Amino acid sequence: MPRYSAPIKDLQFVLHDVLDVTRADIPGYADLDPAFTAAVLSEAGRLASDVLAPLNATGDRIGCTLENGTVRTPPGFAGAFAQLRQGGWPALDCDPAYGGQGLPYLMGTAVGEIFVGANMALNMYQGLTHGAYSAIHAHGTAEQKATYLPRLVSGEWSGTMNLTEPQCGTDLGLIRSRAEAQPDGSYRITGTKIFISAGEHDLAENIIHLVLARAAGGPEGTKGLSLFIVPKFLVTEAGGLGPRNRVVASRIERKMGIHANATCQMEYDGATGFLMGGLHKGMRAMFTMMNEARIGVGVQGYAVAEAALQNAAAYARDRLQGRAASVPANPSGPADPLIVHPDIRRSLMDQRAFTEGARAFTLWAASLIDRATRTGDTEAEALVSLLTPVIKGFQTDKGFDSTVAAQQIFGGHGYVEESGMSQFVRDARIAMIYEGTNGIQALDLVGRKLGADGGKAIMAFFELVTTFCSENGTDPRMLPFATPLKAACKDLQTAAMHFLQTAPKSPDTALAGATDFLHLMGHVCFGLIWARMARAALAALDRGHPDAAFLDAKLATARFYMARHLPATALHLARITSGADPVMALPAEAF
Repeated sequence: MPRYSAPIKDLQFVLHDVLDVTRADIPGYADLDPAFTAAVLSEAGRLASDVLAPLNATGDRIGCTLENGTVRTPPGFAGAFAQLRQGGWPALDCDPAYGGQGLPYLMGTAVGEIFVGANMALNMYQGLTHGAYSAIHAHGTAEQKATYLPRLVSGEWSGTMNLTEPQCGTDLGLIRSRAEAQPDGSYRITGTKIFISAGEHDLAENIIHLVLARAAGGPEGTKGLSLFIVPKFLVTEAGGLGPRNRVVASRIERKMGIHANATCQMEYDGATGFLMGGLHKGMRAMFTMMNEARIGVGVQGYAVAEAALQNAAAYARDRLQGRAASVPANPSGPADPLIVHPDIRRSLMDQRAFTEGARAFTLWAASLIDRATRTGDTEAEALVSLLTPVIKGFQTDKGFDSTVAAQQIFGGHGYVEESGMSQFVRDARIAMIYEGTNGIQALDLVGRKLGADGGKAIMAFFELVTTFCSENGTDPRMLPFATPLKAACKDLQTAAMHFLQTAPKSPDTALAGATDFLHLMGHVCFGLIWARMARAALAALDRGHPDAAFLDAKLATARFYMARHLPATALHLARITSGADPVMALPAEAF
């Protein structure tokens, strides 16, 4: 059975050496001293290793069952979820006014990685609840907040988001679910929603569904959509559970992965719903939840890859296969361990460079979210909006690749279920699809985010990178990082300029190159964060940090990324500048 250990040392390095959180001018960050964050992360790691991870394989094997509209989660899941609730983990970064602990979003993200790495399917129940909390907190009325938030924060109730329908996925303008106004101010919700994660289960006493539907009087398309709170059980005036609402799970999907999370088809048959966020303004309210979910999916991309890497590295150290090309590493044994072979080492370094880079990049973005929400910094808000499709799209593409690479280390043993590596691959695959497929993330980046507000966010990002290169380009120890980063950023600037010059006349040019642009920008983002980690590691060594081996490994991995991965920006630029003709040349009927 695969094992999982929380990467606490690396999380601490990012928080305190790279981000230097206690010195950040963000309210609440001064309290995040190393002893405090270590205590939080260590307790999360203990729960992850001892409780969540042992249920991961059994949850995958047994899955969820649906009986008469009731979903039963796998054995042990209810007890584990109760431990999460009793430990106050759902409340970690929630508003103290509703029972939350008020810690920064940054800490919620760090803890979230640990729980996802241990058991992605189980953590989804909690993650979706947090998204519902955020949407109601941002857009609900005072009465709605008082009714729903305390129970969502405590974990007594859970939440979902209901967008997709049989006839529409990404194109939400095709939604058919109806909302009919009632004399008492409520609405009757009727329609079918599909692919609803955690739509029905036995982990919480009530489930609060956030449902997009179309009320009378609104325009066609997404501008006519409204968002409704539709509880599984209606809530009484005293805050208790009332009668069962007219919503039921009619099916759970048989899926490639995340078997232990119930992906439901939900039937709304005149269910009672309550408008949230204004009539015909549903997309604005739903995007609060969707944007948070996209960051969460980006975390899934590297958290599952981290778990796969831990097991692949352990296997490579123990498995004896073949002899080293030079001097035998195990001369008294029948063969050398896999890890002596350069191609195995290359694969493990690929995985390590990705997971550690993604962790640092995402935690930096989480700090930007805290800066935006806690100080009102609009520039930080614009920058993290620009980075969100990269976090979701690039990290889940590369995260899936990384789990496949980890599986490959096991050879044939990786292909059989007994090793557990198949589950990492299957679970990671969904992250490229849900919360907006990665192709949609690329289109969002190129079509909306790149030119938003006159391109201020992308220009700010360019300035961030070029300033870093300028400030560190004269230090001989930083040249191996600043020099390739500068060249990669130039590729990104050239690609952006190419789109600006050609897209007005040929929109297909930008759209055909969107995924390459997403990956090009992803590499530059990782290049920047790896250069920042290298600088932090060098500074820590200069201070006489006691764990020199950890810092030397960090520098070696940074050099590896710069030498082996960052040059991919030139490839992506070449593809982008080839234009749309090679992509669109073949007529549709020829496929």
